[in-house]
Amino acid sequence: MKKRSATADRILDASRRAFNAKGYAATSVTEIAAALDMSQGNLTYHFPTKRDLTTALEDDLLLLMKDHRTAPKTGTLADEYIDHLLFGMQLTWRYRFLLRDRMHYAGEPVGRRPDSELNADYDGLIALLKRIDKERLFAEDKGQSIDVLGRSLWIVSRYWVDHLRELEGLEQVGWDDQKRGIEHHLAVLFPYLKASAQRELKAALDNRQI
Repeated sequence: MKKRSATADRILDASRRAFNAKGYAATSVTEIAAALDMSQGNLTYHFPTKRDLTTALEDDLLLLMKDHRTAPKTGTLADEYIDHLLFGMQLTWRYRFLLRDRMHYAGEPVGRRPDSELNADYDGLIALLKRIDKERLFAEDKGQSIDVLGRSLWIVSRYWVDHLRELEGLEQVGWDDQKRGIEHHLAVLFPYLKASAQRELKAALDNRQI
């Protein structure tokens, strides 16, 4: 990706905040420029249209997801699992308008993009569950389909930020909010796990408090 100027980065940060707060359709380029104390002409020099802003923000999101997915992993399986959940929740909140409003500016969900990292992120969750299975950490008396379990877990994590925004009315999300979301995710997973695996995941979550 071509390196951006500091001004372009400021514009994108202000745009992301405005789109998150008001939605894509209700936010104008004029409002974004005013929030930056910048002329609209200066803003459109960097990003000619409002859709150019969303495309750049979407590219940033997908690059962050790709970098996280391909980065070397050094922790335990429990550490990797909790990191996968926490990273996804943080990013989904930071760029929540993209998942909520994409139909307004692109006509299809972000997951339909050819280079979308959402599918890879879901596959990463399935891969972690398969590692749990390979290490025999599932309770032997609990039959489960990894695909069905993985999809259920994905849905809980993916829509947690919508719950925070729509039902709890939060404008900012802290560690406690993210931790609650992970606890809901683990409430679905834990009945299928051996007690030893549950303890390891709980410890990994406690070690991530910030």
